[in-house]
Amino acid sequence: MRALPALITALTALGAYYVYTPLPSTLSEPWKLMLLDATFRCAQDLSNLAHYFGLSHHLRVLNFVSNYFDQLDPVSSAHLKVTDTVFDGVQVRIFEPDAELDGSLKRAIIYIHGGGWALGSARARSYDTLCRRISEDVNAIVVSIEYRLVPNVHFPEQLNDVYAATKYILLPEVLAKYSIDPERIAVSGDSAGGNLAAAVCQQLTQDTSVTTKVKLQALIYPVLQILDFNTPSYQQNTDMPILSGFVMIKFWLDYLNGSHDFAHAMLVNNHTSLDISETVALRERLNWDSLLPPSFKKKYKPVFQSVGSPSVVHGVPALLDIRASPLIAHKEILQKLPKTYVLTCEHDVLRDDGTMYAKRLEEAGVDVTHDHYEDGFHGCMLFAAWPTYFSAGARTREGYINWLKENL
Repeated sequence: MRALPALITALTALGAYYVYTPLPSTLSEPWKLMLLDATFRCAQDLSNLAHYFGLSHHLRVLNFVSNYFDQLDPVSSAHLKVTDTVFDGVQVRIFEPDAELDGSLKRAIIYIHGGGWALGSARARSYDTLCRRISEDVNAIVVSIEYRLVPNVHFPEQLNDVYAATKYILLPEVLAKYSIDPERIAVSGDSAGGNLAAAVCQQLTQDTSVTTKVKLQALIYPVLQILDFNTPSYQQNTDMPILSGFVMIKFWLDYLNGSHDFAHAMLVNNHTSLDISETVALRERLNWDSLLPPSFKKKYKPVFQSVGSPSVVHGVPALLDIRASPLIAHKEILQKLPKTYVLTCEHDVLRDDGTMYAKRLEEAGVDVTHDHYEDGFHGCMLFAAWPTYFSAGARTREGYINWLKENL
């Protein structure tokens, strides 16, 4: 019996060690974030263990664990019709508010969920709740796209799914079927979904077969480039909860079907060193020394390696593809993009991706609204209700929805 107190003490200490992470005081509710992050890391550790023993791919396990109790059937309410259907071979969930009595056309938002191109779902409680809220508050039809995920498919299949569904929605007969106003359509997404939303909007500007133009794009803490993992936000937030720099690199490698053996080389920018001619010109388009404000740059210095690892570029050729990294698109493409909303969070490795994109769009003549949240963290917009309520989540969601209401 005397061993029991010692065992309890040891387990308590181990639990505290697992949960506790030093966090900036400016973060929204840091202790709550520590507990949330510990839950995520526990799920990741279990999935990695299953992968190690050959039971299944770690991302399949992680998706199963995260979605087992979280998948929702389409449930309509008195004022909102929710249905699952298929657009050009791609599954979507549609949220339709009550039709206007005067028969007027409705606004529409095409929403693309995040999750590192490998996790998440239009059917997940978090995204179902978010899209319901958007549809009700904006009084707009929301089409949430259920694209295929890693490891079942890799780049560019996720983008192909989203693009196919988006083009289908923009067909005149589909717009008419759902009473959508062709002049009031937005494309939006968060994190990896923000990446896909940005890439879709860029592709639409090049596709002459599409006659309906998107009015807005709204990008929520988007991931937009794979060439520099030492921007100030990556350096500042490399070990931040929810999304660390190393985890983001592994998501990228899984998406582009590259080996995790390249991760450590990419962490120090060996994949874009000065001796790799293919990447030098592309790095110039994300010169954060000129694209970021001093308050973001602080005292951080750019990381350019003289001699790097060309095997990464050869092993992962898609890292040079603009469709994967919308931030490095030519100015001629950016000039054609619609009015844009970019949301970034201070405590997020992706903060500078969104900020640099907003700046490049402004320089190309695009009307841009950039909302930055000093106490925000990656993914916070999904945490705006009990039991994972964060004040930053509620405020980011409110700001995003208000912008849509005012501009769409």
